[in-house]
Amino acid sequence: MEKKNFANREIWLVYDGECPVCATYCKYTRLKEAAGKLILVDARHPSPLLDEVTALGLDIDQGMVVKIDGQIYYGPDAIHMLALLTNPSDFFNRLNVWIYGTKLGAKIAYPFGKAMRNLALKAKGVKHIDNLGQAARAKEAK
Repeated sequence: MEKKNFANREIWLVYDGECPVCATYCKYTRLKEAAGKLILVDARHPSPLLDEVTALGLDIDQGMVVKIDGQIYYGPDAIHMLALLTNPSDFFNRLNVWIYGTKLGAKIAYPFGKAMRNLALKAKGVKHIDNLGQAARAKEAK
């Protein structure tokens, strides 16, 4: 696995701030140690990056987004990039790199994480973000 060097770059991570699985991942992943400047964007709040994600037709309920140097990574590709940026300094991060450090591992394991997110949101009684539906309704209202 090739370790990427992003020490002097901004890395944007769009995630669901109401999701305990997503929030825990962001809290315990040692991205800040390996990445330059990590900017977390809660997809539950309007932002230019969420607008960009929506304009690309990416459903944030189906996958997280990472943006590095203008390049958008979505779903399994996003978590794979995060694994490449992770400092495997503890058990959680070594496990993260082991599972998501290859594109195949990310593609296989990502649906499990997404299912855990859906279960957690349902247990909390929290609705999905529905960024694409919101955009379509806003467009119709005009």
